[in-house]
Amino acid sequence: MTTPAPTPSTGFRSRHVGPRGDEIATMLDAIGVASLDELIDQAVPSAIRSTDPLDLPPAATEQEALAELRALAERNVVRTSMIGLGYHGTHTPPVIRRNVLESPAWYTAYTPYQPEISQGRLEALLNFQTVVTELTGTELANSSLLDEGTAAAEAMAMCGRLVKGDRPRFVVDADTFPQTVAVLRARADAIGIAVDVVDDVAGADLSDAAGVLLQYPAASGAVLDPSPAIEAAHAAGALAVVATDLLACTVLTPPGELGADIVVGSSQRFGVPLGFGGPHAGFMGCRDEYKRTLPGRLVGVSVDAAGRPATRLALQTREQHIRREKATSNICTAQVLLAVIASMYAVYHGPEGLRAIAERVHGLASDFAATLGAAGRTVRNGAWFDTLTVDVTGEAAAVVERAAANGIDVRLVDADTVSLAFDETCTDATLEALATAFEAGATGELPEREGVVPEGLRRTSDYLTHPTFHSHRSETEMLRYLRRLSDRDVALDRAMIPLGSCTMKLNATAEMEPISWPGFADLHPFVPASSSEGYRTLIDQLEAWLVEVTGYDAVSFQPNAGSQGELAGLLAIRSFHDANGDTGRRVCLIPSSAHGTNAASAVMAGMRVVVVACDDDGNVDVDDLKAKVVDHAETLAGLMVTYPSTHGVFETRIREICDLVHDHGGQVYLDGANLNALVGVAKPGEFGADVSHLNLHKTFCIPHGGGGPGVGPVAVRQHLAPFLPNHPLDDAAGPDTGPGPVSAAPYGSAGILPISWAYVRMMGGPGLTEATHVAILNANYIAARLSERYPVLYAGEHGRVAHECIVDLRDITRRTGVTVDDVAKRLVDYGFHAPTMSFPVAGTLMIEPTESEALAEIDRFCDAMLAIADEIAEIESGAVDHDASALAHAPHTAEDLLVADWDRPYTREQAAYPVPGLRGAKYWPPVSRIDGAAGDRNLVCACPPPEAFEGA
Repeated sequence: MTTPAPTPSTGFRSRHVGPRGDEIATMLDAIGVASLDELIDQAVPSAIRSTDPLDLPPAATEQEALAELRALAERNVVRTSMIGLGYHGTHTPPVIRRNVLESPAWYTAYTPYQPEISQGRLEALLNFQTVVTELTGTELANSSLLDEGTAAAEAMAMCGRLVKGDRPRFVVDADTFPQTVAVLRARADAIGIAVDVVDDVAGADLSDAAGVLLQYPAASGAVLDPSPAIEAAHAAGALAVVATDLLACTVLTPPGELGADIVVGSSQRFGVPLGFGGPHAGFMGCRDEYKRTLPGRLVGVSVDAAGRPATRLALQTREQHIRREKATSNICTAQVLLAVIASMYAVYHGPEGLRAIAERVHGLASDFAATLGAAGRTVRNGAWFDTLTVDVTGEAAAVVERAAANGIDVRLVDADTVSLAFDETCTDATLEALATAFEAGATGELPEREGVVPEGLRRTSDYLTHPTFHSHRSETEMLRYLRRLSDRDVALDRAMIPLGSCTMKLNATAEMEPISWPGFADLHPFVPASSSEGYRTLIDQLEAWLVEVTGYDAVSFQPNAGSQGELAGLLAIRSFHDANGDTGRRVCLIPSSAHGTNAASAVMAGMRVVVVACDDDGNVDVDDLKAKVVDHAETLAGLMVTYPSTHGVFETRIREICDLVHDHGGQVYLDGANLNALVGVAKPGEFGADVSHLNLHKTFCIPHGGGGPGVGPVAVRQHLAPFLPNHPLDDAAGPDTGPGPVSAAPYGSAGILPISWAYVRMMGGPGLTEATHVAILNANYIAARLSERYPVLYAGEHGRVAHECIVDLRDITRRTGVTVDDVAKRLVDYGFHAPTMSFPVAGTLMIEPTESEALAEIDRFCDAMLAIADEIAEIESGAVDHDASALAHAPHTAEDLLVADWDRPYTREQAAYPVPGLRGAKYWPPVSRIDGAAGDRNLVCACPPPEAFEGA
């Protein structure tokens, strides 16, 4: 049929949406519809469709949006921040800022589930793990967590798993960061743990405690030996968790050497901007014996098919997709981009550079302590690393005001006390300004700063001895190291990443640019509200826009990942029931097809998971749901459902499903992972859902960053708004009636919210709606092109998929032995990242093109898949044995092809250049297929010695 071309996109949306008008017409013809409207009518059930256009501001140009953002940034008052509490000023080395933070080779990469094309960022994460283990004195570390507060909460849960017997308490030292204590309380309440805050952990009753938490150095800045408390915990059969500072660990005896079982903290001050609280890479180190219960991701060293050392994500049996409600944590992501920055900061400075920074910081603190003493002021903490807590009887507010007038933010503790934390951005001028603020007189002649730490706690052990931390001292070498690593990876700057459910769409440069501006990057999360008006206005505007897009009534931006948004939404449901006196409502119904974090989050929210069956078409089995809501009518808390479904279709009975749950006293949690198929088309808050988390790192263009950062704000209808997260250090961050914070910072990863703000502002309502339409078109076009060779597993009642499609390889595997792994690895030879493998159905590939890919790139991917189908056909015909095929040997490195005796039944050209277009732009994988089992059998999770690479 002949299809008239739709009205061309204009402005920014024409840059964001990949297909041009004539390309859209071609795709519409290929799938057999006359217009995008007809396709949407066939794909999206009429019962949920929104009839009114989105009421958003008209689309701005890139220049207009950037000017508005700059005006907002300028409303934030950036001073030298000495507030501390785990957030510090830092200098991001320009070579790292430009070539990691601002480089699409790093920020557009996906989670390294395909390790053969992720060797660069995996090496960087291995560096991060090495930094954590060696600075903290632990044996094993994960590749980052979401922030320090949630890392402490994960450690608390870890203690509960590891310590046997009835141990319902977790004891916390009173001199711990207040935001950490608040996160612990919120998490602990949901799972029945009592958090006791005490002044003297060593002298407390620990007989029924699973663990204790100590801050070292403490929130007040005090540096006290944690050994007595650690020994008391061990004597009582409990585990000892220590929250620490990586920079302090360069000069202080590390917690692991003092007996700590688990060590947590934040790597923010290693070159990562403050960003009004995030994103920052938390960390966790522990004893090697705990590796099976360690939350988060772990990078390990294995070997590839040729015996070359290669890195991969290790012990992947912890993945939530497999363990679901038995998962050790609901964390399914990390803070990869920020962990990379922190690791490269350590590479850039090396151990001697880090120690010099630490000693200078300590020297500045000590100099000012002497100045205060000479002026008759009392420093309450007798020993310190970088933080002084000062007695200023009755003058605290005046001191804070004078400091602000001199360009410095210090922390108001109470009417008689202020605290100030020194960092690497402080200078002699900082000391002079502080002296004025404290009315301490001139600092005079400054003594030589050598950096003195308390006797008995001075670090004597070496750290960061690996050549990686000694080999890149010049900027030339550092630049080349970063380039070598990024060249080993496939990110969106190279090719389409067709991952179903993960939405690897364009992260436009105009969206990314503002996050490095000082007005957004250099603001501490606990500055006075009057200093953060720009951020607060941006957050209010973005909330209003998301309310309009979703049909909900309120949004909290505090959750700093989708998993945290899930937890926040479930805690809201739990709190709602409790407030109504329904304290027995703890059953969470979850379809068998759901994302694995759903079940894990439900358990963390103190709920009992009951699985609802799915029918043969992948939809929720409504008959089974009817039976389950009746069976649990008195205990039903809610239903977690993903829409469009995890299978990539719009279920037609979603309103009926919501009504069933509501009729039996439950709430509906709609997982927003696939919201990019709904924006401008349907609103969850209007067709029956009560709460959703929204993946800003998917639908709203925040990049994956190689596996983080992300933002997972939670959106609710009005009756759940009183139960959104709040925060002890920011009254405006949430309602007084909320369950507490789910993240350490009041607004989570606020530093990257300008990305989503810019996306919505530049697209406008029509642009967002067009993006949804084209995402659905692209997915249906791929399904149409591939369906003759790869059966499409699920479709709606009109034969249409939503924004993604699942192709079924199970029969191919049965007939030929070719697996989804074979196809995934062979796609590397074609220059592509693989689609999502074996989720939600084993033996399948879930493909999502997004709206940002143009027809040429979509066709290039389809051509690759069809060429692989031809290779499969040769195996099925008997012309090629599977084990000798290019599929079984994929991916092929350049080294593989240089062997003298090529004895395979396909040519070198077929291995490297299966389609002609690759000759002009070939990605060469650095390793061939990796042996995951070998890595798990011989777990190595830190930088291996150079000898491991000899001959490789």
